[in-house]
Amino acid sequence: MIVLSLAEIAAIVGGRLHRTDGTAEVTGSVEFDTREVTPGGLFIALPGAKVDGHDFAARAVESGAVAVLAAREVDAPAVIVPPLEAGEGHERAFALVSDKDGAGAAVLAALAKLARHVIRKLAGDHLTVVGVTGSAGKTSTKDIIAQLLEPLGPTVAPPGSFNNELGHPWTALRADDTTRQLVLELSARGPGHIAELAAIAPPRIGVVLNVGTAHVGEFGSREGIAKGKGELVEALPSAEDGGVAVLNLDDPYVAAMASRTKARVVFVGESESAQVRAADITLDGEARASFRLVTPDGEAPVKLPLYGEHQVGNALSAAAVALEMGSTVEEVAARLSGLERRSERRMEVTTRADGVTVLNDSFNASPESMRAALKALASMSANRRSWAVLGVMGDLGENSVEAHDGIGRLVVRLNIDKLVVIGQAAAATHQGAQHEGSWGEESVLVPDVEAAIALLHDQLRAGDVVLVKASKAAALWRVADAVLAAPVTDAESPEVAPSPSHERSNGGDA
Repeated sequence: MIVLSLAEIAAIVGGRLHRTDGTAEVTGSVEFDTREVTPGGLFIALPGAKVDGHDFAARAVESGAVAVLAAREVDAPAVIVPPLEAGEGHERAFALVSDKDGAGAAVLAALAKLARHVIRKLAGDHLTVVGVTGSAGKTSTKDIIAQLLEPLGPTVAPPGSFNNELGHPWTALRADDTTRQLVLELSARGPGHIAELAAIAPPRIGVVLNVGTAHVGEFGSREGIAKGKGELVEALPSAEDGGVAVLNLDDPYVAAMASRTKARVVFVGESESAQVRAADITLDGEARASFRLVTPDGEAPVKLPLYGEHQVGNALSAAAVALEMGSTVEEVAARLSGLERRSERRMEVTTRADGVTVLNDSFNASPESMRAALKALASMSANRRSWAVLGVMGDLGENSVEAHDGIGRLVVRLNIDKLVVIGQAAAATHQGAQHEGSWGEESVLVPDVEAAIALLHDQLRAGDVVLVKASKAAALWRVADAVLAAPVTDAESPEVAPSPSHERSNGGDA
């Protein structure tokens, strides 16, 4: 963050000074975890489900924080922010934090004001803000964009999926006078959410990946989701002012957003009408894609080290951003071919000493990302026995049963050998597999994670490939961790070329 005095921060957020004359300056990072506080930093006091950050104010200052951004008086120097009232447009912030008096929402609103001020100060010729949204693939694409832009200058991007009212401004406040690119991921659980986030750090380049059915329960329909995702392109500056909208031409809902923006539109996809496209796509035995990157300025070969054909679309969107920022086609292709996985539990591929391979894609799930992961599993399991260990997909509303049923049917159509469905909330996946033609114990419904772990422990054989995927709330990474921690089997491995024991390979989410 740029250097600001406590008096300046109080003026920016509309707060008052507490136990300080306001002359002290914040020269470090802004943190909401006392374990991450650095000398000269600012601690954000947020109430949580079990603890309240206000109770750790003194500890934060002892760890080096200059002061605390708080909603009530604390035993430390602080900027106290005013309370919010429901109906002021902060309902999502109220839902995000676990407090009844609105203290957390007030602190989040102040954090947003502080981030907005900092980004406005930094905005100009030297800082470009890139925003990414979509129903699936946001985090992977954000990670790819960051890696393509880093050679062009200091780049800030969030770790994992820091994409809401807390993670978005927290990431923006990582930018300082040296930052040249700020890459942000924008999430939405309802109308207006992306517009709110875009106002905090106004993007010059906006990327919309796809419109699926994740959070359809909140938006009401796929059309509603498209309207919400399109808030990003509506927030972009005009083409004359440098605004660029990168849109997936292969998704009709996204392609239609071209009419909703004043920015210059760059279409990406496999269609020959796309300005940045992939041609001659092939997959190797590990479901990693190779293709020709075709652009108006030439073409170059790409061999992605990421798992799943769906990563091609993510790579194209990232490539378009890098090209807009001045990279050559050859530079982009080379950097795409040298990508590394940066976010955990997104198609994180690990192989045991006995050749059992685990595709840990357990961070989150939607019908679209579930289908992509299953197709990757099918591609990786030639001559190997395949397992799909699946849990619930959340936020699907009245479409939940139909969506889970469709995933079960797809498992059978892809000839995946074993399906383990965890929990009654996902039971329709098991039923869909049975209705599609699964029989015997090809598909099994188990009550919980412990039962799934026990089943896999008993039945996994050397060389098997296991996909683990569900929405974040299911915490199915416990299954992946247990399989990798289990003793290897004594059975002879099939004739495959497994990775070294427990070596993490590159990958990403759907």
